[in-house]
Amino acid sequence: MSRVTVHDLAAEAGVSLATVDRVLNRRPGVRQATIDRVEAAMARLDYRRDLAAANLAKKRRYPIRFILPEGDNPFMHSLEAEALAFQRQAEATRVDVTIVKVPAFDADRLADALDSVGPGDAIGVVAVATESPRARAAIDDLAERGVPVVTLVSDIPGSRRIHYSGIDNAAAGRTAGTLLGRFLGARTGKVALVAGSMLLRDHVERRFGFEQVLRAEFPHLEMLPLIEGRDDGVVVEELLRPILASTPDLVGIYCLAAGSEGVIVALKDAGRQHEITVIAHDLTDHARRALLDGTFDAIINQDGGHEVRSAIRVLKARADGLPIIPGQERIRIDIFMRDNLP
Repeated sequence: MSRVTVHDLAAEAGVSLATVDRVLNRRPGVRQATIDRVEAAMARLDYRRDLAAANLAKKRRYPIRFILPEGDNPFMHSLEAEALAFQRQAEATRVDVTIVKVPAFDADRLADALDSVGPGDAIGVVAVATESPRARAAIDDLAERGVPVVTLVSDIPGSRRIHYSGIDNAAAGRTAGTLLGRFLGARTGKVALVAGSMLLRDHVERRFGFEQVLRAEFPHLEMLPLIEGRDDGVVVEELLRPILASTPDLVGIYCLAAGSEGVIVALKDAGRQHEITVIAHDLTDHARRALLDGTFDAIINQDGGHEVRSAIRVLKARADGLPIIPGQERIRIDIFMRDNLP
């Protein structure tokens, strides 16, 4: 069976080729009744438009703006590298990436960056979200101006963002709690929690999931007050040193954010790197080494490259009026120990 063409579509709908073109490309000046007639003809003929060919012929570009946090967080640097990889392939993907940096955990600066995006600047925005009323309002305002937003790694679910590209962070926290509890077995003692900032929903949700499991399944483990290391290894080290010195019955650490290099330094300086069970996040170079030498016991990981590619796919699909494939955009939780390092 030969492929249905726009000529067939125009004949079936009883309209001109120019009208079909306007309907397919969503141009103004076509009555709704005519649009309905063309779309009905598309359904009858099972017309499948070759969007890639059409966009190539029109030389269409997909400008996408990423808003990422500044700082020394290795995982955030990996997100930037993945986004820039698309820019290097711009001729093949037609995706033009621009990156804007804002201070980490600064919701007002994030909102300023969102507010600065105009309807003609990008087909969409990808942002690592710091939750606040102003940041939520900025996302909603962008949606009102016709610019969709995808949140990356950390979400603001109450906003009008169209998609969240990241792991289920509560499930990640529960996974960490289960791993820690099972690794420790019948050992009793205290557990330290190291976060970046409770302004980030991903950190809040990881803490919630972790505490939920420990309280329900491992009540013999006592959780110490959470410390916030601002995703900074030096700060984490400074905050953890006195805890290690004053808590001889510390048996576990859950580092649910960046800054885990500070955990490594503090543990080794205290000489306790092989007596305390540690679950951390993100398979960075230093985390890999810590797994290999036994300082860390397990890493909860998310594929930053998958998250970036997913966000771009979602925005391109939105721009082309196509549905997304939910299974393709689901970001899985990976668990790494030294035995299964990639």
